[in-house]
Amino acid sequence: MNIDARAEAWVRLHAAGVPARALVALLRAFGSPEAVLDAHPAQRAPHVTAAAAEVLATPPSTERIDAALAWLEHPAHAFVAWDDPDYPALLLETADPPPLLFTIGDRSLLARPALAIVGSRNATPQGCSDAEAFAAALAAAGLAIVSGLALGIDAAAHRGALCASGATIAVIGTGPDRVYPARNRALAHEIAQHGLVLSEFGPGTPPLPGNFPRRNRVISGLARGVLVVEATVSSGSLITARMAGEQGRELFAIPGSIHSPFSRGCHKLIRDGAKLVETAEHILEELRLPAPNVSTHTATQSRTERSHAGHPDEDAVLAAIGSDLVDVDTISTRTRLPTRRILACLTTLELEGRIAPVAGARWQRLA
Repeated sequence: MNIDARAEAWVRLHAAGVPARALVALLRAFGSPEAVLDAHPAQRAPHVTAAAAEVLATPPSTERIDAALAWLEHPAHAFVAWDDPDYPALLLETADPPPLLFTIGDRSLLARPALAIVGSRNATPQGCSDAEAFAAALAAAGLAIVSGLALGIDAAAHRGALCASGATIAVIGTGPDRVYPARNRALAHEIAQHGLVLSEFGPGTPPLPGNFPRRNRVISGLARGVLVVEATVSSGSLITARMAGEQGRELFAIPGSIHSPFSRGCHKLIRDGAKLVETAEHILEELRLPAPNVSTHTATQSRTERSHAGHPDEDAVLAAIGSDLVDVDTISTRTRLPTRRILACLTTLELEGRIAPVAGARWQRLA
């Protein structure tokens, strides 16, 4: 990116650490970052709290400024500011828009209609499969898939969009020069090459716990709606869902087994008014978008009972698992098969890709 006077002024203002709302108030009052920096403290005082004025009066860290400017020198690195014509209009309309977003990749994706897909970091194999399938179908319909690059559902949603050669945007809770968690490093690099990575946090910012709930408002703010795939009742995804409601976004949730803790958050959202969805087409209908001209794999298809010409014991075990997360004792109670035969069936079914182990020594049926 070309570092001109405007870019340097934005970096200096961002590095000052003024809270986003206070910074927006100053920018609205003075019109540009250069004017905010040039203003006398007495001129800024009427527009911000005393605490924010004190922060702005303190000289910013030269290390933070130098790090941001050095990062921006890379051709693929840039920022989009609230007064740029391509700043996302939906995000700008929210109560607390970030004045500055650091970006890696194709920032033209910010102009696309988007849907956020979020869920549990400790997702089940079926949950990840559903997230990937929904993301692929919705990306094929022209939506940019927004998520947070976390493990589990987030990563599956990004992968689904990429596999469909669609658009995906990763909103991260660190500086743009860091990848968290490290296990998603390869995925982050792929998104940077074929999608967009963005952060409101400056280069060098570590994965501080408070950053992730804060970035959730950006995930929902960029999107026309939010789909929650799997979530416990204490999941951070419910924070994103709450913010989506406050921002006037459509909220969708995929139902699951009443026995699964990963479905309880979704069920709570549905009880509170979120739209229950079983197919990607349900979301497209609500958003009044045309369905893609491709065959889509859906949660309903994933969870539908299918007939297999297999061993009778294996069929019995599959039927006993059903749509639940079950342990061996439950399978034994439902089938009356000896444990030895059940374990043999579980091994065969896992190798065939028809079931998968989940936390708590339980098993889940797959599509």
